[in-house]
Amino acid sequence: MEVKIGVLHTPREIVLESGESAEEVERVVGEALAGKTPLLSLTDEKGRKVLVPADRIAYIEIGEPATRRVGFGAL
Repeated sequence: MEVKIGVLHTPREIVLESGESAEEVERVVGEALAGKTPLLSLTDEKGRKVLVPADRIAYIEIGEPATRRVGFGAL
């Protein structure tokens, strides 16, 4: 699952590949935005943790990773 996190006052977004389902990511994000936890904590497929202060989150985009195309071919 590809997750993009927009952070306030930061020109770049955080992009990570998570092994969790969309529902699980949405639940964790909802808890952070509701104030239950001060940090949004997600783990990527390599086991690295990404921590973002909940009050600095601008937006979250959850979606399937795009397949990468290789070579020359008709679109």
